[in-house]
Amino acid sequence: MEKFVAYNPTKLFFGSKCVSSMSKYLPSLGSKALIITGKHSAKKIGVFDDVISQLRQANISFVEYSGIKPNPVVDDVQKAIELGRSENVEMVIAIGGGSVIDSAKIIALCIPQNHHPWKVMKGIQKPVKALPLVTVLTLAATGTEMNQFAVLQNDETHEKLGFGSPLIFPTMSFCDPTYTLTVSKEYTAWGLVDIVAHCLEAYFGNGQAYLSDKIVVSILKEVIEIGDQLLIDLKNYELRERMMWASTCALNGITLHGRKSGDWGVHDVAHHLSALFDIPHGASLSVVYPAWLKLFKKPLSERISWLGNEVFGVKNANATIKKLELLFMFWNCPINLSMLQLKPKQIDEFIALLRQHKPTGMIQPITEEQLVELVELMK
Repeated sequence: MEKFVAYNPTKLFFGSKCVSSMSKYLPSLGSKALIITGKHSAKKIGVFDDVISQLRQANISFVEYSGIKPNPVVDDVQKAIELGRSENVEMVIAIGGGSVIDSAKIIALCIPQNHHPWKVMKGIQKPVKALPLVTVLTLAATGTEMNQFAVLQNDETHEKLGFGSPLIFPTMSFCDPTYTLTVSKEYTAWGLVDIVAHCLEAYFGNGQAYLSDKIVVSILKEVIEIGDQLLIDLKNYELRERMMWASTCALNGITLHGRKSGDWGVHDVAHHLSALFDIPHGASLSVVYPAWLKLFKKPLSERISWLGNEVFGVKNANATIKKLELLFMFWNCPINLSMLQLKPKQIDEFIALLRQHKPTGMIQPITEEQLVELVELMK
């Protein structure tokens, strides 16, 4: 194994009605909160009212910024930062899925020193402190509720970037699977793909980490087992519970211990699909991952084959990739650009953007020639 540091300061509360304990812990973080939400779902499913009730019990005042969209954009984050600073908030509370929580992470990071979110994402400004962040999860997918990563999009430059800092670990996260019972079939499926992709990004990282490999296999088996059932029984609490915990574990660090890093090349490429065409994150991943495996099948043949044997019971790389495609298709997720209904002109725009930004992996570099080949494999 590679040398590693295991660190996760997030205190995670998991289970039905876990939000009811929030009022005990919030006063230690401050007396005024900035609440970040998406468009409508937090209020529609009742989680917003549950959180407000806890704030009132704790005598904590609040202001709200709502309207964070899937594939969150820097403009919304900047507006929320300005609101937080003008209201002198002392903590940030995110109620939502990955887009809301990722936005809240950058908001909490930028408020203290009035940093600009895109300059932070680009590494131009380097914050040294952040406001405490509390998250209430409503969508199992990204694992952001227990990690130090955030993704943000710039619609002007068609960039979607990832950022990581120990400063943006949530202080506390409340994960009640009840709040995911109304998630649509589409978003549930895309969430399952996101979990799979996080596992694979870690697995194809650098370093021999046998236990981490086995943890990856266990999470993959779990989501495959529950996914088939959950997509025909969306209101099954036990299955939602299992999916939520699998999502958290897929990107809270335990799959990466013993490795220098994951690869993340698939995410980097997939982000360009989202940035250019506003394609849901999970749908972009289900298109890119099989193509990426085909592109690097030769150097990664042994790794792909071992994974296929452990997860799917198949013996070679080709069969493993086919099984992954069939899994995504069974979940009704796209596996090629035609299923995304992209026209030839749009595919050319996608290639041009890839050539401009040159996305690549941390372990498997992707040349410009390979980027074009990757798009061909995605057709």
